[in-house]
Amino acid sequence: MEFRVRAAGDSAWIIELPERIDAAVNTRAIRIARAVQEAGLPITDVVVGYRSVMVYIDPLAEGASGVERRLQEIAADAEESDAAPGALLEVPVCYDGPYGPDLPDIARFAQCSIEEVIERHLALPYRVFVVGFVPGFAYMASVDPRIAAPRRPSPRLKVPAGSVAIAAGQTGIYPAETPGGWSLIGRCPIRPYDPGRAEPFLFHPGDTVRFARITEAAYRAASQWGDA
Repeated sequence: MEFRVRAAGDSAWIIELPERIDAAVNTRAIRIARAVQEAGLPITDVVVGYRSVMVYIDPLAEGASGVERRLQEIAADAEESDAAPGALLEVPVCYDGPYGPDLPDIARFAQCSIEEVIERHLALPYRVFVVGFVPGFAYMASVDPRIAAPRRPSPRLKVPAGSVAIAAGQTGIYPAETPGGWSLIGRCPIRPYDPGRAEPFLFHPGDTVRFARITEAAYRAASQWGDA
């Protein structure tokens, strides 16, 4: 798989892979990132994107002068595989009551019933490609193209934390109350990001997520948001 390494300022390098949303490309990026972290370089941070790896270094540390050559070697040696390197997670979602306010809009877009929208969202596993936007927000793909509505024409100023949303072929869970332009179809009772947990982040690039439908009563019983 083709790649290139280029400087991104005086203390960062970016490793770029083919420009497409693709599980094999993303898996290669994750494997490169892990290899970089284990290489003993003077790294301050490593960030995985859909098809890239950003490597931040301490430019004054010992070994910093040889970083580009080492990144070239690491990217060339990183194992290629189509297999997802992450965990398989089942995540509960309540689509009922007030938690899916945009389900009627998605149903009109898909020219089907609201129940069919829910069934199609539940039917597929989703790969976590990237975690970003806000801490814990996982960009997951790919949504059934029949319900893959674009972003809303006007974003909401406040999206409730835990909202499950879709936009342009992707789905995700808002880990905090933020502005947002994705269509809201459900609510998850589990926090995707909790700095008080031993592992603050629920999702990592390469994970596979399956959503499981729960009732409104089950949501309220399990809610970690204080809205039960």
